[in-house]
Amino acid sequence: MGKKVDTNKRQKSTSLLNRAFDLFIEKGVSKTSVSDIAERAGVAKGTFYLYFKDKYDIRNHLVVYKATQLFMDAYNALIADMEKRKDYDMSLEDCMYFIVDHILTVLQDNKPLLEFLHKDLSWGVFAKYMLDEKDHVALPNQEDFDFETLYKEMVKRSGSEFRDPDVMLFMIIELMGSTGYSCIMYPKTFPLDRCKPYLRAAVHDILQRHMVKET
Repeated sequence: MGKKVDTNKRQKSTSLLNRAFDLFIEKGVSKTSVSDIAERAGVAKGTFYLYFKDKYDIRNHLVVYKATQLFMDAYNALIADMEKRKDYDMSLEDCMYFIVDHILTVLQDNKPLLEFLHKDLSWGVFAKYMLDEKDHVALPNQEDFDFETLYKEMVKRSGSEFRDPDVMLFMIIELMGSTGYSCIMYPKTFPLDRCKPYLRAAVHDILQRHMVKET
């Protein structure tokens, strides 16, 4: 019984998230109301408030949902690539840039998602530090995925020690988000393919600056 109730709750929260995202893309957050979201999701307005406090609350959860999905898909693609090539000893730099490149490729093909996320991509990854536990909503297909934990495992497997690895990840995501947004939205100025080698060099520099050198 409990599992069925949890499934129903997840289905309703998923429907609300998906319909809210559609409306935010179509109309913008400011012009979308809670009534719009509830009507599009086919639920009563009161049902919305069982899951979210207001439209800004569901927007925050959407940022977490969409950012997590991006990183989950990129990490799964990385693992699939390793298995395909039978190469399980990729350097941390190669792993991080594979993830960066994969996410940028997805965002290049999905400009509405890029516009929705670009200012909040890193916030979406680190949001668990900023959202109260009581405010968390079970997000679809993400129960077992925690990119921060997987990232820390990648850092540990690298065999190197890094100062403030969480800051290092934050810097890489911020760089990826801002550079990707400008290159994708304004390709005539600096197309993404032209900037990718420099973006990779910047990821390398961030890693090197955070690495603890042996003395």
